[in-house]
Amino acid sequence: MAAQVLAILIFLAMFILIITEIWERHVITLGCALLTLVLVFGFGMHSMSAIMETLNVGSIFTPQFWYTAGQSGEASSGINWETIVFVAGMMIMVEGMAQVGFFRWLCMRIAKAVKYQVIPIFLTFMILSGFLAMFIDSITVILFLAAVTVELSQMLKFNPVPMILSEIFCANLGGSATMCGDPPNIIIGTSLGYSFSDFITNTGLIAGVSLIAVILYFYLVFHRQLRAQAAAGREAGISVMKPEEAITSKKGFVISCIIFLCAVVLLVTHAQTGLTVSFIGVLIGVVTLIASGKQAPTLLKRIDYKTLLFFIGLFVVVGGLEQTGILQLMAAFIGNISNGNVMLILAIILWLSAIASAFIDNIPFAATMIPIINSLAAAQGVDLSVLAWALAMGTDVGGSATPIGASANVVGIATAAKNGHIIKWGRYCKVMAPATIMVVAISMLMIYWRYL
Repeated sequence: MAAQVLAILIFLAMFILIITEIWERHVITLGCALLTLVLVFGFGMHSMSAIMETLNVGSIFTPQFWYTAGQSGEASSGINWETIVFVAGMMIMVEGMAQVGFFRWLCMRIAKAVKYQVIPIFLTFMILSGFLAMFIDSITVILFLAAVTVELSQMLKFNPVPMILSEIFCANLGGSATMCGDPPNIIIGTSLGYSFSDFITNTGLIAGVSLIAVILYFYLVFHRQLRAQAAAGREAGISVMKPEEAITSKKGFVISCIIFLCAVVLLVTHAQTGLTVSFIGVLIGVVTLIASGKQAPTLLKRIDYKTLLFFIGLFVVVGGLEQTGILQLMAAFIGNISNGNVMLILAIILWLSAIASAFIDNIPFAATMIPIINSLAAAQGVDLSVLAWALAMGTDVGGSATPIGASANVVGIATAAKNGHIIKWGRYCKVMAPATIMVVAISMLMIYWRYL
């Protein structure tokens, strides 16, 4: 009982501190992780085995960590090192692509293709944001897309805020389509043993239908404003930058494109080849470093180590809830209030995930919910994969509703603010909250229609 109380208190303290941002996120989770190891496992449980299971270091040295040989994965306990290694490898690849100007070139190329017309740019950048976020972290997508949008807005004389808001939403939505698109999906996939193709054929279909609705929604909301500004911009006259000017190294650009395509192929086929995402992450990261030559140390310095440490601390704290049986009790509670009704269970998972992710970080929430849906599936006889798709859509999309719901939101708003375009809570939520509700409703209906 003491261990359970301590685990809950540490977990709640971690969430409150993350929301209040008193300290950096990785400092908070690592501090809470240390408290979990000492107070929960040491003082409360007196269990060295619980510490070893949560740290989970031994999994790295097993063959299954690198090659599954067609075996199905099992729910992980404690630190999910497969997620950590994969994210680190993809960070190196993305930094390599950014260094040679890939993202800037791509955005400027598209703008040129539509003859620098504001409405076509608006529509194509939404699609581009969703597509890139399927393979690249949404934070990186928005970081470069928002910067280019601001640059184009200065050249074409329009307000970039509507475009940045739509790009943020589409990035979060696009991330829900694949296993590597958003951190919660990486955690869900590696923890429960789902492949890239599992996500693309399930959440990908939902995201694709939703993207059509979202593009129509944002067009109806913003098209008059953008048309009026575009007309004023044409009268004032414009000057544009050539896409080729964005490339810093032609050789590096070609190599980065090849590495990116290889990463996509390996991820799409990893269920067939048996290569785990951790193996793919290491391979892509090492190849990128070798190809970058003298720039390799620079790429290593640019890795977001704080995010990786944040993940590690988070997994330990959630491991405390798992080892003390708290998560099993939560699963039983959801099962009791739903009275075994599958439709109600799915609705609770989806909407609870969406609402919670609008206000708290969706990464720790997803990590917390995975053992819960695992227990629910076993106790209620519900297909685990269906619960996983509901959790993925809820956590990925729900974060779009508020400025603090997802990291991509914070990055996009900060980029706009740097250039004098302040996006306040009221303006943000007025546009984004209805879109979020719409997509969550579409997700629920499609899940009901396809799986029940």
